[in-house]
Amino acid sequence: MNKVNPKKLLHSKWTKRDVINKEKHFMITDVAFDEDQKVVKCLIEAIKTNNEYAINWRTLKDPAQWRIGWK
Repeated sequence: MNKVNPKKLLHSKWTKRDVINKEKHFMITDVAFDEDQKVVKCLIEAIKTNNEYAINWRTLKDPAQWRIGWK
């Protein structure tokens, strides 16, 4: 399991295990918190295509889907 701290998500880098549309390397570009400091929005951007996607940040914990850093 990848260790993910919600407060350190912004600008963190990730590698997707299953490449789709030649999008492999990603970076978190926006994280929004509610008044209880819980993540309510997380946007991830593909480095090659600049496409942005809203994701559930908890999926980053799954090593079968994501790797920390660009590898």
